[in-house]
Amino acid sequence: MLSYAHGASGVPLLGETIGANLERVVARSPQAEALVCRHQRLRWSYRELNERVDALARGLVAAGLQVGDRVGLWSPNCAEWVLVQFATAKAGVVLVNVNPAYRAMELEFALRQSGCRMLVAARSFKTSDYAAMIADVRGELPDLERVVLLSSPEWEQLAAGEQATADELRARADALQFDDPINIQYTSGTTGVPKGATLSHHNILNNGYFVAEACGYSEADRVCIPVPFYHCFGMVVGNLGCCTHGACIVIPGPSFEPRAVLEAVAAERCTSLYGVPTMFIAELAEPDFASFDVTSLRTGIMAGSPCPAEIMKRVIAEMHIEEVTICYGMTETSPVSTQTARGDDLERRIGTVGRVHPHVEIKLVDPICGRTVNRGETGELCTRGYSVMVGYWQEPAKTAEAIDRAGWMHTGDLATMDDAGYLQIVGRSKDMIIRGGENVYPRELEEFLYTHPGVADVQVVGIPDERYGEDIVAFVRPQAGAQLDEDALREHCRKHIAHYKVPRHVRFVSEFPMTVTGKVQKFKLREQAIAELARQRTTTAP
Repeated sequence: MLSYAHGASGVPLLGETIGANLERVVARSPQAEALVCRHQRLRWSYRELNERVDALARGLVAAGLQVGDRVGLWSPNCAEWVLVQFATAKAGVVLVNVNPAYRAMELEFALRQSGCRMLVAARSFKTSDYAAMIADVRGELPDLERVVLLSSPEWEQLAAGEQATADELRARADALQFDDPINIQYTSGTTGVPKGATLSHHNILNNGYFVAEACGYSEADRVCIPVPFYHCFGMVVGNLGCCTHGACIVIPGPSFEPRAVLEAVAAERCTSLYGVPTMFIAELAEPDFASFDVTSLRTGIMAGSPCPAEIMKRVIAEMHIEEVTICYGMTETSPVSTQTARGDDLERRIGTVGRVHPHVEIKLVDPICGRTVNRGETGELCTRGYSVMVGYWQEPAKTAEAIDRAGWMHTGDLATMDDAGYLQIVGRSKDMIIRGGENVYPRELEEFLYTHPGVADVQVVGIPDERYGEDIVAFVRPQAGAQLDEDALREHCRKHIAHYKVPRHVRFVSEFPMTVTGKVQKFKLREQAIAELARQRTTTAP
């Protein structure tokens, strides 16, 4: 049996724009609470949210922005982020998400490559002076006509939208098509040069809808979203997932803080919690975790990177998230392609990333010859369907490298598919380590090391080796108070796993280099290990 699956579904795709969908939900549930932003002390019903969205959309129209023009948004999580997200969709303007962690050079690249006419930005965040960085690069951006800083008089004027009428906005909205591009997200994450994944209304509205369907959302649900809005996890799985079902978006803070998340869950009686595994690890590690009442939680989503089995068990047992689901995807697929079900047994929720999403196809292929592999064999995961991006913004060659002639998006992830269609991600095709002719999957070794009681977190990478071609380095973050020894940890491995999987090098660290979405940047760990070992060879040379 081949490793192919199709998400046949009796639930139809939503054939509408994001704005039309929001208005339909508002008509159904105008008084339902739509958004709670705890650090801004704001609470809006769906009617109030839609009124503010319409006002801002009129402001964008009055500013002269045409359908297809690009507007950048550079801000941590806040209520205004949600307003800009929906207002640009209603005005037919393409929202360009700018990573809150960007520095001036990265900001310039994103705005220039996308050709933004307007930038909406926070004045500052943490140690980043956004206003100063914008001033530094503005002269290099001929397309950038206007910068609007949040909480400024200019923002208030734009958000009021008084210079355009409701009829003008309605005419604009009625002319939009759901296949129109509406969002650009720069994705490089753990690998290198950013590319602008371009997504349509149809891409992200439906993906948010079907993720929320899998979680069983309704107006009764209150979803705590500590993941950044600039990423698909926040703005699609979070904001759009909530709004398609009339659920409430709960923003615990401008960026992730474990205590703020626990406070939000307890105070707002949240029923769902999102996060990457490192976030759940941090929440469980809060010194007074047990003092927070999180019993209102029933479901949630882990995504962004594979979840260690031991952490999943604790999330279910200690955070009461009995219906937690695992999502797998990437920005280029809007993002989710597979998801576990609320009713899946513990083994499948721990050991897999679920089955194919509705209206999506997946297959696993041999990375070398491209043929579909049999079930149980390892292959590169490819996905096809409504969720595959329009393409990389103004980069047809890179688009063609990622999406083949048959419409399959090649993810670069290695996976296996069992007879029931459940997927297990075993690593990145580029991350796979070939040591002495043996294939070593970092994910498999990491899962084993997580079972050691002294290991809090671990990342495994491969580095060049003259004898074996590649060798293995394990970066280990110890549990608080644990006394770990490199030789003892390797001996633990030798007792339980094949000799060729035992890491030759073990490095103890207090943290990992991360993207703003919580993904570990393995390429930086690899570079760090190579540089460190080179220094050691230099100092020990005769």
